[in-house]
Amino acid sequence: MSKENTRPHSSVVVDGNDRAAARSMLRAVGFEDADFQKPQVAVAGSPSDLTPCNMHLGDLAEHASNGINNAGGKAVNFSTITVSDGISMGTKGMRYSLVSRDVIADSIETTTAAEGFDGLVTIGGCDKNMPGCMIAIARLNRPAVFVYGGTILPGFRPKDEKEECNPMDIVSVFEAIGKHAKGELTDEELKEVEKYAIPGPGSCGGMYTANTMASAIEALGMSLPGSSAQAAISESKRKDCEMAGAAVVNMLEKGIKPRDIMTRKAFENAIMTCLALGGSTNLILHLLAIAHSAEVELTIDDFREIGQRIPLLADVKPFGKYSMNHLIRIGGIRPMMKMLLDRGLLHGDCLTVTGETIAESLKDVQPYGTFPDEQDIIRPWDNPIKDSTHLRILRGNLAPGAAVGKITGKEGLYFKGTAKVYEGEEEALIGILRGDVVAGDVVVIRNEGPVGGPGMREMLSPTSAVAGRGLIKEVALITDGRFSGGSHGFDVGHITPEAACGGPIGIVKNGDTIEIDAEKNTIDLLIDEAEYKARMDAFKPTGPGEKRGVLGKYAALVATASEGAVTDKNL
Repeated sequence: MSKENTRPHSSVVVDGNDRAAARSMLRAVGFEDADFQKPQVAVAGSPSDLTPCNMHLGDLAEHASNGINNAGGKAVNFSTITVSDGISMGTKGMRYSLVSRDVIADSIETTTAAEGFDGLVTIGGCDKNMPGCMIAIARLNRPAVFVYGGTILPGFRPKDEKEECNPMDIVSVFEAIGKHAKGELTDEELKEVEKYAIPGPGSCGGMYTANTMASAIEALGMSLPGSSAQAAISESKRKDCEMAGAAVVNMLEKGIKPRDIMTRKAFENAIMTCLALGGSTNLILHLLAIAHSAEVELTIDDFREIGQRIPLLADVKPFGKYSMNHLIRIGGIRPMMKMLLDRGLLHGDCLTVTGETIAESLKDVQPYGTFPDEQDIIRPWDNPIKDSTHLRILRGNLAPGAAVGKITGKEGLYFKGTAKVYEGEEEALIGILRGDVVAGDVVVIRNEGPVGGPGMREMLSPTSAVAGRGLIKEVALITDGRFSGGSHGFDVGHITPEAACGGPIGIVKNGDTIEIDAEKNTIDLLIDEAEYKARMDAFKPTGPGEKRGVLGKYAALVATASEGAVTDKNL
């Protein structure tokens, strides 16, 4: 491809005498004569000192810029927003978390299209940065590479001679709150967990949403090999950024665009990989949204069908033993992807941002067996944690439009219990910490959906409080909101339709019996049909939780959770 063709957008902005004013503006920010003939590649990051996930992304952006410039492009940096789930969790501020995914996507699309950038490197750290970046990349369809900001190192409390040194992360803090409420931790012990759990930069360390989405994007082919399994503070991550910058210039020269990579088969690869890894329920929400932006047909039932063919192989947090740093030490996700490829479960002909196919990229990857025998992070194929996926797509009279369960089998596959209903997260958390919730209860948290919240908050505080009080195997929790990647237990979220839009979760009463079957994939309110109909006929849903501002606009536009909670479906 000729040099001119590597500048399809920037040439419109800067070429010709009539574009002298544009060039003048760019000279003020450092452009020189030669730069106007180079492809302009944006570096869109979200550096911020409001969260450890993003505090180092400014430094990584510089490395990406160096990679672009050294490869013959001209790097231009801009920033987008981030919000911290870990900080806002359990407050009204968490309503803005999922909303921020669309704000990030809109801002990257807006800046890139307005300024005529030819290509794009996006760098994300916190949960919603990643799908936000990918939605923008899919919409724009200009050569692009996503870079994951990397995972955090584990935290450790100072130990005395009698105490083991146990690694901690953000979920350790949330669960410590529940233990403190139960009386198992003193004020000082809780403060120690608070002080030492988060040691520095990087995203939450388990197979929570950030590491799940980083793995999905690598398996999708939209980040460089190994990008998902690198520590935030590492030479490999800095090198990853430089190589990503060069890769975008290479994509421009070869004419490779994101939608050449993000095909239906590529999404199947991402789903297969992350189900084997034990990924977050948010995987479903975000991949549906990214596929929508890429104009790829993908439905919530595809996760059910693929999940029947893939076992759960990774013994990782929150339900398992190991963190992402353990997985990094044995080679990350690529040996597992090679295993899946060799078994015919990945589409090897899918293209990646390197210009190679998935099969070519994995050709020389060595199996985990080349590491010490004690490696039990990724289980052998014939000895999985669970024979099929832990992410269950459930339906029934409580969720006629589908719901998503995160059920590994460690807490059982069937739960029948008594409804304890709460109108919102705060009310539920107070009740759980107070001791109102007991063994055999099904905690029902409603009016937390995309419209009713608005914003579909994550229920990490309630699920962690249940765990902290020692009820993780004895209590189920269902909601029309979401769950954090850090949640574990017998949890069912994304219940559709949501209560605010007339969904039957809105008719549940305290004392009702609820049945959840993760083998039949059903979730039902066990009342007779006449009573069910009478309640539904009498039900008056609340409607949107906000009618003005960002949340009001979001509530007016957002699709259901089963459709990815996208905001442009009906435009």
